[in-house]
Amino acid sequence: MGDPDTGSGANGAKRELVQSIFPQKKTLFHSWFQLLVLFCVLALGLCYTLSSSSLSLWQNFPLQEHYQWFLNQSSRVNAPAYRIHPKHKVILNKTTEPSTVRSTSLQYHQAYPRNYHFLMDNTEVCKDKIPFLVLMVPVAPKNVAARDAIRQTWGKENTVQGELVLTLFMLGVSREDDVEKLKQENLKHHDLIQSDFIDSYLNLTIKTMVIMDWLSTHCPAAAYAMKIDSDMFLNVDNLVIMLKQPGIPKTNYLTGMLMWNRPVVRSKNSKWYVPEEMYPESEYPTYTLGMGYVFSNDLPEKFVEISKSIKPFNIEDAYIGMCMKKLGLAPTAPPKPSQFKAYNSAYNRCEFSQVITYILGSSKQLLDYWTDLKKPGPPCP
Repeated sequence: MGDPDTGSGANGAKRELVQSIFPQKKTLFHSWFQLLVLFCVLALGLCYTLSSSSLSLWQNFPLQEHYQWFLNQSSRVNAPAYRIHPKHKVILNKTTEPSTVRSTSLQYHQAYPRNYHFLMDNTEVCKDKIPFLVLMVPVAPKNVAARDAIRQTWGKENTVQGELVLTLFMLGVSREDDVEKLKQENLKHHDLIQSDFIDSYLNLTIKTMVIMDWLSTHCPAAAYAMKIDSDMFLNVDNLVIMLKQPGIPKTNYLTGMLMWNRPVVRSKNSKWYVPEEMYPESEYPTYTLGMGYVFSNDLPEKFVEISKSIKPFNIEDAYIGMCMKKLGLAPTAPPKPSQFKAYNSAYNRCEFSQVITYILGSSKQLLDYWTDLKKPGPPCP
């Protein structure tokens, strides 16, 4: 199937049309055409070998192959195609000699967050006061409804259980962005962080690593942080209570709903498909489900640094699990694993007062459940 943007489909149709009109000429020109093609290939090969830039291009090519899958898969989901700006091409670490880079296998790649640049970063939010907890919410630029629902519910309070809590939204860019509206939204709420990667489902690993980069560079003194999806119910009170327990580690700590021995999906029809050339192992290391995981804020800088030597793939939570494994660390089960839940069959006020996370179906659900949970009276009979 041709790409309508490049016109390859039309070129294929033209080729078939030419062959059907002039079949008698095919044999006549076959031999001399082969000689001509061979001569052209040899000439181009010689020019390429002599080119001063050929070596660097050849060194970069193998890593680029792993990202062709993103381009091919973009037609499978309702998300913008994976596009790489020229300035984000694979480059070797500029601070290290090439021979050293090859020996240590350290390379920048498309998921390395410092290849990207912040368009909005709200650097001041962590300057005046040091937060105990930073809630980082990846969300599409156009999803204002989700952001507003969070601002009216679990992202509303800045002080929880006596601790400072910040809620910030991480955005990429898309063709549908209304740049002026986003600027006005940020001027009103001061809670948008936007980077210049393409905002799509296939780029969640990039989005997560940019979150880690922001935390490590703009809010390193915070005690803890949480990556939490925009379709989640979050009981922040219960989360802060958990983090303030005496036995909770202050460093190298990652917790949430743990996933053990999860197989890598090889079916090309699945949105979780990962080809072997991107991740050769049959199972992922232990990781925390991406709906919402909590970590001590010393980890983001470590994730960014170790990611230089980890080939990126598109399952962002498993990628963080891989970063932990490379660091010689492992996620920890929360004190009460039942507090990190995925889906609920029906709303129950008592149950929602005791959990930390739940996946919801809509922003309206979040508003309705939160309103009921916060009404006067004890939540449990």
